[in-house]
Amino acid sequence: MTDNPHFGSTFQSWLEEEGIAEEVNAAAIKRVLAWQIGEAMKAQGISKNQMAKRMHTSRAYLDRFLDPNNDKVQLDTLQRAAAAVGRKLRLELA
Repeated sequence: MTDNPHFGSTFQSWLEEEGIAEEVNAAAIKRVLAWQIGEAMKAQGISKNQMAKRMHTSRAYLDRFLDPNNDKVQLDTLQRAAAAVGRKLRLELA
């Protein structure tokens, strides 16, 4: 046996024990959404300048939005980005 108290536990349970589960999960969700938007832009040949115009925002703001390390994004921005690439943002409570 091992003396490690976390042996056999899940990563999620460890995050919860450390009190950082919500923060880590929120950052992961934002990264995935930004990646999906970026991939949709590439697939459709949409430049960052075009995307910023479609979202009615600046190129600098779009760069911050697409930055995987920036977790400060508002829901309306996510909705505008999804609409700009012909998608819908779907959220649900689980």
